[in-house]
Amino acid sequence: MLAYFDRTYWLFCPKVLLITAMQATRKDILDYLRRQGQASVKELGDLLGLTSTGIRQHLTILERDGLIHAREERGRVGRPALVFSLTRDGDALYPKRYDMLAGLLLDEIRAMTGSRGVQSLMQRAARRLAEPLAIRMENKSLPERVQEAARIFEEQGCLVDAIIGEGEFGIIRYTCPFPEVASNHSCVCALDVEFLRLLLRADARLTTCILRGDRSCTYRIRPL
Repeated sequence: MLAYFDRTYWLFCPKVLLITAMQATRKDILDYLRRQGQASVKELGDLLGLTSTGIRQHLTILERDGLIHAREERGRVGRPALVFSLTRDGDALYPKRYDMLAGLLLDEIRAMTGSRGVQSLMQRAARRLAEPLAIRMENKSLPERVQEAARIFEEQGCLVDAIIGEGEFGIIRYTCPFPEVASNHSCVCALDVEFLRLLLRADARLTTCILRGDRSCTYRIRPL
């Protein structure tokens, strides 16, 4: 088997359900690819004490789940051999401390520029997020833009509902994409409000918030 690796590490992975349910051999394959960068079927078979057929069965499942990909690598002699490496989704299984870095940077920005500086930063960040998505809002009515914005949140991995009413609309987001950062920096909530305001070309207000103990973050949308 592979060298020691603290398996409790995986319990705090963002894709916890996938990892806790993952068969141990497939986790060992991912760990090895994460350490070494790539590996062949023979290399993995020798490492784990499995036949080529057995290894390929595990690799097929990992490829199906989008966690690894294969490419041909030509050696000095013979036919090209397949080597496997992690995809972006596979690498994302390993926790990244982006929340810690983001929190430290916001603390430093506040210390250097004050609350107004942080507010200005959030507005500029919201504009940069909204600008490349503006094309998806072209020639759409406000109800259609609200539905499209909900789809954008879904593409970011959030659980979302769009509410279409008479003259007033809403987006209900049941998951927070930045829980650790937002818990210490409420300005992050303002980023999403500004993002929706710019994207929808409408008035956007946050009326309920997960971080305040509500069941969801609800954005009330009204025409300008």
